Amino acid sequence: MRRVWLAIGVSLALANTVDAQPAPAPAPPELVETLPASQSVVFTYMNRPITTLRARVLTDTPADRASAATAILDRLVDDDKIGPVSAPVVNGVLFLRVGTADVLHLTPADLNRQASETLEQRGVDARARLTVALDEARELRRGNRLLTGSLRAAAVTLLFVAAIVMLARANRRAVNRVHSVAERNLDRVGGGRWLTTRDAWITRFARVIVTTTFIALAVLLTYWWVSFVLRQFPYSRPWGETLREQLLTMLAGIALAVARAVPNLLLVVLIIIATRVVIAVTNAFFDAVERGTIVTTWTSADTARASRRLIAAALWLFAAVIAYPYIPGSGTDAFKGVSVFVGVIVSLGSAGLVNQLMSGLTLTYSRGLRVGDAVQAGEVHGRVTRMGMFSLQLRTFRGELITVPNAVVVGQSMINYTRTEGTPHVNLHTEVTIGYTVPWRQVRAMLTHAAERTDLVLRDPPPRVLQRALEDFYVRYQLIVALDSQANPAETLDALLSNIQDAFNEQGVQIMSPHYEIDPERPAIVPRDQWYAAPATPPRHIAAVRERP
Repeated sequence: MRRVWLAIGVSLALANTVDAQPAPAPAPPELVETLPASQSVVFTYMNRPITTLRARVLTDTPADRASAATAILDRLVDDDKIGPVSAPVVNGVLFLRVGTADVLHLTPADLNRQASETLEQRGVDARARLTVALDEARELRRGNRLLTGSLRAAAVTLLFVAAIVMLARANRRAVNRVHSVAERNLDRVGGGRWLTTRDAWITRFARVIVTTTFIALAVLLTYWWVSFVLRQFPYSRPWGETLREQLLTMLAGIALAVARAVPNLLLVVLIIIATRVVIAVTNAFFDAVERGTIVTTWTSADTARASRRLIAAALWLFAAVIAYPYIPGSGTDAFKGVSVFVGVIVSLGSAGLVNQLMSGLTLTYSRGLRVGDAVQAGEVHGRVTRMGMFSLQLRTFRGELITVPNAVVVGQSMINYTRTEGTPHVNLHTEVTIGYTVPWRQVRAMLTHAAERTDLVLRDPPPRVLQRALEDFYVRYQLIVALDSQANPAETLDALLSNIQDAFNEQGVQIMSPHYEIDPERPAIVPRDQWYAAPATPPRHIAAVRERP
């Protein structure tokens, strides 16, 4: 067998002409070794892949065999002695020839056994590719063909620039047209009552759609221009053809994927529509509960809004679980990886949010608080302006807007001055300390008289005076009054404290706060003629009485 292989090599060497360097004679099978896939080499010429080499023959690796074949082809092209390409199979060896010169030979070890390749199939494919590569090599050495390709590329480049400019101008005109049409239609449909933010959002969305369409057209045009210019020159023609094939393959793949995803997308759309219908029904029900049209035992007008949001969120979550398997790409590893990443991020960052959310639900369903109530949360006094999922907003009586986290409100005691014993009024209280030498009945009468002088203090229910403690040096009294629900507690308290001081000064009774150690020689009071000492100015009616002769 060795003699047969050597005879073939000798006959091939004698058959080659002097002008072309022959390929190395094929070695016996025992001297041919199949290398790992990582060491295989794709033999290319003029940027075109010709065939794949996987075997080492004698000491020549696939890279050495490809380099030797490239050198032979270069000499043939330089000498302009390029004949027809043939690929005969002799004694189980494929000879790739150009004219009478052997360029490369392939053994069964070079075949892809998993793909069930044969030498005949490999020879047909390699001969066709090498024929095209040699034609482009001859074209590259002809100046007139290069000049023609350059002129074509320049002309198409000018057309491309002109087309881009026209697209930009058309985009501006289309955007302005869409903006004007959207405004006109919105005014006609809404009767001129559309909100500015909604109008701007709709027109901006239409402009984005138009601009995105023109950008896509510009990208496709650029892709076609690059592919055309590359195909005008022999050396870059394979790149241009590859770009075109990739574009067509990509568009075909997108079209096929869309066609396959249409049934699943329709099912997802049906799930979304059904969920929206159910949510619309539940929203209508809870709106009726909030208005008082429907009365139920398990919900009320105070909790209807929160219940509506919770049920809507639960329905959307249920719909997402059902629709997830039908979303295109949901089964891919990339989609699963992104889902896991988002889940981890949400889990790590949502601990505080869940705490606030559960605290908000506690405030809502405990029904101890509602918008408009005057409350004290810690050191903050104000009126509730908004009850959110995560925080509570209070408008203080000084006009400040304070946001208190729901967890803070739940974690400490809160006083609701509005919702007291089911009454519609707001309770207000203050304390004074009076010595034991003053009769408690007199103190109660003075505090009641001061409350009756104060505006916005209700007569029904009447003011109440309670003795809260018998301290070491004085008695602690508490005055409780009722205000209208719309009254400002801070301003009313200021007027009430002023009237209390006036009432006690009129009767010559000393208020014992702050603490004292011994009784003074005379009561620590302010005489009536000193009530408006400078720089204070008396009211007009008092000033008019003083000026009378």
